[in-house]
Amino acid sequence: MPAGWGRSVVTIGVFDGVHRGHQELIGHAVARARERSLPSVLITFDPHPAEVIRPGTHPARLTSLRRRAELVAELGIDAFCVLPFTLELSRMDPATFAHEVLVDRLHAAEVVVGKNFTFGHKASGDVATLTELGRRFGFTVLGLDLISDHDITFSSTYIRSCIDAGDVAAARAALGRPHRVEGVVVHGAKRGRQLGFPTANVATPPYTALPADGVYAGWFVIKDRSLPGAISVGTNPTFSGRERTCEVYVLDVNEDFYGFDVAVEFVERLRGMERFDGIEPLIEAIQRDVQRTREILS
Repeated sequence: MPAGWGRSVVTIGVFDGVHRGHQELIGHAVARARERSLPSVLITFDPHPAEVIRPGTHPARLTSLRRRAELVAELGIDAFCVLPFTLELSRMDPATFAHEVLVDRLHAAEVVVGKNFTFGHKASGDVATLTELGRRFGFTVLGLDLISDHDITFSSTYIRSCIDAGDVAAARAALGRPHRVEGVVVHGAKRGRQLGFPTANVATPPYTALPADGVYAGWFVIKDRSLPGAISVGTNPTFSGRERTCEVYVLDVNEDFYGFDVAVEFVERLRGMERFDGIEPLIEAIQRDVQRTREILS
């Protein structure tokens, strides 16, 4: 934190996805900061705490750190603070964490968290612990109820399960926007070009939350353009493929996207991944996918 900032209003969490529940929490922190004429600070962690505490259990990532920073800035957060999550940090007791991070570094006047918030070694601290530490160290705590809709509580875990099942419409409802994956366009097998449907092959970083194998309608985002696209996620079973890929046939655009950083947004699932007996049935299916994509995105 810059030395001249003085006190701040802080919210803490992984905030993967910045879903509707996160948006509500962040909105409260921003509102409280403005009421008190203080800066709002969001603390997140990298890598994901699960990967440090139980190596090999890193959950699928809904948003990159850069995307998370963009989304929380749009919500009005003044400072996006990434704490490197280390074994040393994981072993900090709640009082040490509160004093070293919230008091010494961020000069917290108020801390806004969800009712399910835990912190400190083995998640031994909760909202009640934080409230008690706030009395000791001079900050107040606001613990907010989790946001739900039709008995579904919005959480990153729930959204990951939707995406894993290919239910990108349910994920979109919980996120408040389409699920997005980011990557770079790389050279593929160029089969799409031979079929008359050239695709952009998007290589995504490790842990990216790719939807279940299938075909989707969505958007291909490059720089400040969102272009309609039919998206294929899977192994290309018709060609006995083994490697899982994310390919986008961008409608009505004949451009070379190789080497560009892009994003792919999933709006609706069209069908599962199928194996076709030959090229002609595959081309007919792709034509139907493209037509449905036009209808959905118009």
